[in-house]
Amino acid sequence: MNTAQTRQSSQQRESAETRIQLHLNLDGTGKTDIKTGFGLLDHMLTLSMFWANMDLKLHCQGDLDVDAHHSVEDVGLVLGRALLEALGDRAGIARVGYGRVPMDEALAEVTVDMSGRPWLEWRGDEMLPPVLAGEEKDIWREFYKALASSARCNVHVAFLYGKNGHHLLESAAKGLGLALRQAVQIQGSVVRSTKGGLD
Repeated sequence: MNTAQTRQSSQQRESAETRIQLHLNLDGTGKTDIKTGFGLLDHMLTLSMFWANMDLKLHCQGDLDVDAHHSVEDVGLVLGRALLEALGDRAGIARVGYGRVPMDEALAEVTVDMSGRPWLEWRGDEMLPPVLAGEEKDIWREFYKALASSARCNVHVAFLYGKNGHHLLESAAKGLGLALRQAVQIQGSVVRSTKGGLD
């Protein structure tokens, strides 16, 4: 549910692979309560929400006996759905945001456009090690792809340089938060499109 005063959303997802409950407040303080069973995902989501200045309560029970793929992807889907609902008709939002946050030797940049058109551009992931925290690196592309798909937004992630996979992911997570913080800011009352609508 969303109003202009309370840009929030509660979402649930239940399948044979995951059970997820989520509450998102776009106009928060960066407060989080995140428990997915996959610590690296919890950490990255905490970073994103802190930099976005959004509050997120998220509990996920997934089939981690298989691997973390389903949990990571489904969390991306549900978080994206919450973003879309909380934004409502998107009237007045800045729409576009950009984040570039260094993490020691690593740097990634993230650009988002809450355009209504889902797209993920994912570049430079050859810098990531094949396995991070016991999981294949591809699950992170799947997370961002799921987020872009269900939030109906453009997300461009570029890993520019770095040697440590954890640092590269942290730079992207912080960049995502900063980009979202800019994109959802209210800057008037019109829908920011020369077409007159976002789709």
